[in-house]
Amino acid sequence: MARLIPDDWKSLAATGAAERERETLAALEHALPDDYTVYHGVHWTRAEQGFSVFGEAAFVVVSPAGRILLIEQKAGFLRETPKGLVKVYLQTERNVPIQLARTQETLHRRLTAALGAGVYGVDALLYCPDYAVRQAAIAGVPAERIVDAARKAQLAQVILQLLPADEPRFANAPKIHHFLADELALAPDTSALVGQAGTLVTRLSGGLAAWARQLEFTPFRLRVTGTAGSGKTQLAVQAMRDAVAAGRRVLYVCFNRPLADYIARIAPPGAKIANYHQLCDWVVRDSGHTPDFQAPDAFERLAARFADTPVPERWRFDVLIVDEGQDFHPSWAVALERLLAPDGAWWWLEDPLQNLYMREPVALPGWVTLKALTNYRSPRDLLDFVRDVVGRVEPLAAELRSGSPFDGSDLAVSAYGDADTPPAALADACIDATKRAITHALSLGFRKQDIAVLSYRGRESSALAALDQLGPHRVKRFTGKYDLFGNPEYVDGDVLLDSIYRFKGQSAPCVILTEIDFDTLDARAARKLFVGATRATMKLLLVASSRAAGQLTAA
Repeated sequence: MARLIPDDWKSLAATGAAERERETLAALEHALPDDYTVYHGVHWTRAEQGFSVFGEAAFVVVSPAGRILLIEQKAGFLRETPKGLVKVYLQTERNVPIQLARTQETLHRRLTAALGAGVYGVDALLYCPDYAVRQAAIAGVPAERIVDAARKAQLAQVILQLLPADEPRFANAPKIHHFLADELALAPDTSALVGQAGTLVTRLSGGLAAWARQLEFTPFRLRVTGTAGSGKTQLAVQAMRDAVAAGRRVLYVCFNRPLADYIARIAPPGAKIANYHQLCDWVVRDSGHTPDFQAPDAFERLAARFADTPVPERWRFDVLIVDEGQDFHPSWAVALERLLAPDGAWWWLEDPLQNLYMREPVALPGWVTLKALTNYRSPRDLLDFVRDVVGRVEPLAAELRSGSPFDGSDLAVSAYGDADTPPAALADACIDATKRAITHALSLGFRKQDIAVLSYRGRESSALAALDQLGPHRVKRFTGKYDLFGNPEYVDGDVLLDSIYRFKGQSAPCVILTEIDFDTLDARAARKLFVGATRATMKLLLVASSRAAGQLTAA
């Protein structure tokens, strides 16, 4: 069996495009002899390179003699033109032989630059397992270096012909593997994984958005109880697009202002986006009343005023989407129903495990309920942690399933302080531990913009909230104010600092969940932990007090 580098590719249960490369990789592993090495990019990738490992090559095979073969794999349909084979990508076409020649030339040039002038055996092969080339003469690649659908069973045989095992070793053969390991950055490129993780998760969790929208019943009242990372956001956005495309008026309402701001950036033009109190403010002002936000209980007064304000026709919508329904009061649902046009469609999206305010579920009698308990966002081992820890007090967490293609994220828990540490010293210890966590994340290859530092506490009680620096790193944090256009204002910085309350509905490649502190892991503590942990798409670092850390790491 050939040696595959990296060798942990089987831990990735990849889907979609990567699955074709995995099939090829498995075939090469079994068909090539032990002294052949295959370098690949199946388990990580730069976003602009798909699943290639070098240029357009999906695989780099090295023979015992040190001869190199670049394999460019093109799945799907190819077009034969007078200028050679062409692969169509969305709205663009790429000339396959030109790509292959360019990759071959680039590798040869880099070998010369790194190892000095000499003779290097660098060959190239086109592998198109789904397409049979009809006119090899105009393909632009020599026929003996094309393995198409008709010859795919002979792939290993063709490789061995191009890379004979018994030829004399090249003078620089011992350095070839070192060069490739260095050139291909064979420590998984975290910053590259960031874009690919997002692509995979978006595609996978988009499944909920695809089939939930196929449901038809009258009146349309659908309650979607979906876990974090199940695709609720994609579903909401797609439902809005459907409505706008059909010429229907659509309103999206959530609880959290930051989520509303985020959705407004990705929603289709024409959709109305607000959090509940924004909506109340708009409707009340439209009726001629100006809310007083300096008054005691201003938001409760605003909600009550909205509930009593007659709704004119201009505030009626054909489609109403409620997100973060677990945070809504029953009276809000009653008030919102007035905005729905006759025969209108109403979506209600919620996650009971993100109910941080411990509110009773809103009763929606007669509604159809759809449950989505598969998390496509969080790495598998992270979800195992959630099932174990959160599941101790929240039975629903124990039912969650993992749909993520990533595993082995190596979740880490750092403890600070002890039972005798004074409050001020405890806050300083937490800040220092958070700084170390940022340093650790950067050492793993995450960029500053990939990291979100989330406080387990709210903004008002966080020891971090007023900081402008965490060690040498400038902090990007919400000021608590909005500009004239309603956009949140942030202190400019490199590393995002926010709270789990504000960051609900969003995600980041690397999450540092800090200021975790509780006496007992009760339902509220577990839900806060769940919200913070499931924001991470790749890496989670927990910074907890000693008493909390002991419960998090208990078997």
